[in-house]
Amino acid sequence: MTPPKDSPAAQAFALEGRHALVTGGASGIGEATVKELVRAGAFVWIADINLAAAESLAKSVGSSQALHLDVTSPESIASAVSQLSRLDILVNNAGIGHVGSIQQTEPEDFDRLLDVNVRAVYLVTRAFLPLLLAARETNSPVGNIVNIASVAGLVGIKQRFAYCTTKGAVVAMTRQIAVEYPKTLRVNAICPGTVETPFVEGYLEKFHKDNKEEVRAELRARQPIGRLGRPEEVASMVRYLASDQAAFITGSLFNIDGGWTAA
Repeated sequence: MTPPKDSPAAQAFALEGRHALVTGGASGIGEATVKELVRAGAFVWIADINLAAAESLAKSVGSSQALHLDVTSPESIASAVSQLSRLDILVNNAGIGHVGSIQQTEPEDFDRLLDVNVRAVYLVTRAFLPLLLAARETNSPVGNIVNIASVAGLVGIKQRFAYCTTKGAVVAMTRQIAVEYPKTLRVNAICPGTVETPFVEGYLEKFHKDNKEEVRAELRARQPIGRLGRPEEVASMVRYLASDQAAFITGSLFNIDGGWTAA
């Protein structure tokens, strides 16, 4: 149940008057993040290559607008930037996965993951940077970037050569941009474990169609807490990091992984 707007729960980590953009915002962690930021009082651009899904979500949550965005296309990104007059919060969430060792990863697979998971974060962040740097001229102390990385960027995972490589790059980009703009931007990354999303369901369907439930049980077991994460749990951390209560946090990584990286 949503708390009344004047209750302490509603005021915690408030984002009233802020403008946010979430890439890959129409499903999974992106969708949960859109809902959470709207609940916090922000206006949210739901940026997704699936415009129909983004429009449907915008209609259901209010205080948001769908925006077609192909994060791999400089032209699509430029078109999206031209539609915004301000931006306080950027959530780089869009991404894809791949299963395979270095021997099983073909150059075209590797290039595709680099394109979506790394180059796109660079392209989107660079394009929206002027708006984010101007955020302090509105009611934001500084512009705010939250990158959705992964535990795969922190530890080695078998059969995830390309995915680990790209998420490690997102971690490195997070830290570098944070130290490059220490007084005008806050930049942090969230590193989820395996989260119950269409992304994971698609992976199970594509790579483990014949033993889906067996692999699902393995995914749960590798996280000491014994279950998959929920998109809402990641979205709550995005809200916190985007809020003024996190004003002293930048260049940091936040693991939401059921104890995976602690074990």
